[in-house]
Formats: sequence, structure tokens, C-alpha cells
Amino acid sequence: MSDILLDIKGLKVEGKSADTWQQIINGVDLTLNRGEVIGLIGESGAGKSTLGLAAMGYAHDGCRISGGSVNFDGIDLLNLSSAQSRGLRGKRIAYVAQSAAASFNPAHRIIDQYTEGPVVHKVKGRTEAKKEAEVLFEKLQLPNPHTIGFRYPHQVSGGQLQRAMTVMAMSCKPDLIIFDEPTTALDVTTQIEVLSAIRNIVDEFNTAAIYITHDLAVVAQMADRIKILLKGDQVEEAPTAEMLDAPQEEYTKSLWAVRSLKSPIKPAPAKGDVPLIQVQGVTAAYGKVPVLHDVSFDIHKGRTVAVVGESGSGKSTAARVIAGLLPPSEGQVLIGGEAFPTHFKQRSKAQLQQVQMIYQMADTALNPKQKISEIIGRPAEYYLDLKGKAARERVRDLLFQIELEPDQFIDRYPSELSGGQKQRIGIARALAAEPSFIICDEVTSALDQLVAEGILRLLQKLQGDLDLTYMFITHDLATVRAIADDVIVMKDGALVEMGSREDIFAPPHPDYTELLLSSVPQMDPNWLTTVLNGRAQER
Repeated sequence: MSDILLDIKGLKVEGKSADTWQQIINGVDLTLNRGEVIGLIGESGAGKSTLGLAAMGYAHDGCRISGGSVNFDGIDLLNLSSAQSRGLRGKRIAYVAQSAAASFNPAHRIIDQYTEGPVVHKVKGRTEAKKEAEVLFEKLQLPNPHTIGFRYPHQVSGGQLQRAMTVMAMSCKPDLIIFDEPTTALDVTTQIEVLSAIRNIVDEFNTAAIYITHDLAVVAQMADRIKILLKGDQVEEAPTAEMLDAPQEEYTKSLWAVRSLKSPIKPAPAKGDVPLIQVQGVTAAYGKVPVLHDVSFDIHKGRTVAVVGESGSGKSTAARVIAGLLPPSEGQVLIGGEAFPTHFKQRSKAQLQQVQMIYQMADTALNPKQKISEIIGRPAEYYLDLKGKAARERVRDLLFQIELEPDQFIDRYPSELSGGQKQRIGIARALAAEPSFIICDEVTSALDQLVAEGILRLLQKLQGDLDLTYMFITHDLATVRAIADDVIVMKDGALVEMGSREDIFAPPHPDYTELLLSSVPQMDPNWLTTVLNGRAQER
């Protein structure tokens, strides 16, 4: 049996735009051995996900594989019938999507979605599959492994759902798994757990993997080799340690040097200044489940306040309270010194205009039935009374600002955009209302590092030009170091500490803040092993 599991030669993939076909992948080669992990790196639109899907012999709607070959364990995937392809996918080749929340069926329990694959592929019966699921849930360190499968997707956290998707991918013990940005939306402590679980499961079952990511530090922990892509072309490829130590191409070097952004230190707000946002003694719950506990903080005009903490810490819930999406059971929110109604439906148009929100999950935040011109144009029409040509020109201006070519994108649907492009549309939609305060909920989590840096620079420029104020929810502490003026650390719905960026990052730290800081991946292939060993010894 050959050591080569996957052999892609001269792959070409085209996407249809209007009535013409445009090249997405330009003759790329990829070879993967059994049990090997290759990391695919590149900015949004580089073709990473397209190449990953092509490794399954698959192309998205509106795309087609127009050249080359895809050979999996001696099988030509491009010449299989639909039935033959379905027989392989899920059984011998599995896929872990970027957005677990958008990929699970919300109407079915997790355990039922796990057992579907083994049963349909006749690998094992439903009873045996359920027992094995519990074993894998435990291997991936999911809480209550004997009962968590009986929950619905919305009843578990994002990190737990991402691990459950990895378990589902392993249900038929595939030879190859494509991981498409599996930790993008996770906080740093959860990310460590997921990365550790993925690496353990790949090692234990000798599973080969294609690991797609824009995070260089993450891919350094997972991949044996790294391949760099740019606009459908291969830039370079090398073993991980060699690529990290001595990248050859200028584009690769630019990826390595991208973390250069750092905002200047702003003077502290003057005493007596009325904060733009005042959260006073807020307690909130989802139903009977308490989420925020007597939370108070201020955000001053023209500043960027980063809110950090693990999944479930209350970061996004605090933002929802400010936006009027979740009325608190106690406390109030003042904006510009004025107590705003707790529910957005009770707020005036002028009050609604002041606070806009950029959501974390671009896949689920954009209406799939509306064109980009409608998605961005609607707030411009509602808040600024722009119509017709004026509204369309406003949309074009915003597309220029977020670095998308208006003529190419204004009449597209969200399904025709990459994950990073969708996220930028969400940013443009918030800017369209010309607000004074923007809640940025993980706005760069789906973006590659070059594009993320560009978006952060854009947000900083807009802040200076328009005197904007940001509440920046993020799990990326490198982003916090780059753009935050002040930092709020949250855990279990309460504040751990808050202060200026310099104060929060300077030791000594509270134990929880120290845990967050120590969980940020480093550009060292041995980092994850070192951290996990250190924490095991502490236990």
C-alpha cells in the first residue's frame, strides 16, 4: 500500500460570475501521506477552502473543477458517480466546517446527528454508534460525555459544538479529515482544548488531515508541512519548522510580519467627563438562567474598550444589554448621560442610530436572499433617508472603505462571498447608519491576518475621522494589544478586572487573566505540548 493517500495534480477550479467563468484555483498540486497533516495558509480569497473541498472531489454551487486530477487512495474522485462520491464522503473523507453553529441541524439532537453517518454508511448500528460517541465525547473532553449528546446544538457552547463536530467527523474513522478554520470563533482557552483534542484524535487513529487556517501560530501546532496560497496560486511549501524559521517568498514573509499594528497610547479621560456609555449595576438572564451579575463599567467617547473572557463569560450578553436586545432584570444603561429604554423597541430612531452592532457569525447575520446593495443600503435608507441613486452611491463608498470592489460585489448575494468578505459586509452595514458607538463582536475572527490588520487599521481611521467609540469583544489578545485603549476582563458573568491596556497586560495578573494570557498560541511548534505538559503538572 502506497504511503500517499491524496494526490492532487494541476487542479483548476472556476467560479461563475454573471455569465462568465473566472479562475479560482490555478493549477495547484498537493500530496498528502497517510497520517500526515498539511496546513493551508493564505488570505481571504486565496482558495484554501476551495482546495480543501476539491480534495473531496467537491465544488460549491456556482463553481466547477475545470482541470487537473484528484486521486484519493488510488480512486479518481473526479470521475465518480454521485452515488460513489456519497459513499466516500463522511465515511473515508470527512469535513469539519468553520461555523459549527451554522452546520448542525438545530431541530435534531447532537447524538442523532452523530449516528446518522455510521448508520447510513452501514459502518455500525445506531446503538453501537451511540456508545462509541460517548467514548469520543470523553476523548475530546466534552463535559458530561454520557448525556451531552442528548442536547440540541443551541444548548451547548461554541467550543463544545466545534468539538462535537470533530467527533462527528470521526464517526466512521475516516482516512482523511478536512478541518476548515475549526477554531476561528473560539476563545483562547477553549481553542487550546480543541487543538489538543484534534491532535490527539488524529494521532490515535493515524488520520491524515488538511488544516485550513489564517492563524500562523495555530497551524504551527497542528501541521507537519505548510502550504501558502495567494489568489489561487501556490506561493511556497515546506516542513513547518523550516517555514517558520526561514520563509523564502516575500508574501510569506509579509504574513509572518503582519502583527505590526499597535495604536498609540491615548491620554486618560479628563475627570468630570461624562462617559458615552455607562453600564450601571446590570444583572441579566436568559429565561431563568443568570448570565450577568451586577456588572458596571464606563466607555468614554473616542476610545476603544476591549472586552475579553472565555465563551460564556458574558461579553456578548453585556453588548446585547447595551444594544437593547436583552433587557436587564436590574440596573440601567446610560448613553451620553441619558438613560435609554432597556428594550430596543422602545427606543427612538435617533437612539437606535447611535448604537450599531457587528455580529460574530457573518454566515448567520446576513440575509441570504438579499443582495449586498440591499443589506448595506437598508440602514442608509432607514437612518439617513437616502434612496435610489444616493443610497446606491453610499453603498459603493462603504464597499470602497472595506476594500471590496463595488462593481464586483454590489449585486452579489452572501452565498457568493468568502467568510472574510461576509464579515466585511457586516462592518459596512454597521457603518452605514453613521453611529457614534459600534459594538464589534469578534469582527476579525473570520479574517486572515493581512485582511484583519487592514480592517483594524480601517476601524482606527474611521474612529479618528468620525469620532467613533468602540466596544471590541474578542478572544484574540494580540488584537487587544494592538487596538485597545482600555480592557475589561470578564468571567462567569462578572468583572475580573478593568483598566488601561498597559495596566492590564503588566504583571502581576489575577489568576484568570494569567490563564488567558498564557493560552495565546505562539509561533513555536512545541508551544502547545509545552503548555499542556505544564498544566498537567500543575494538576
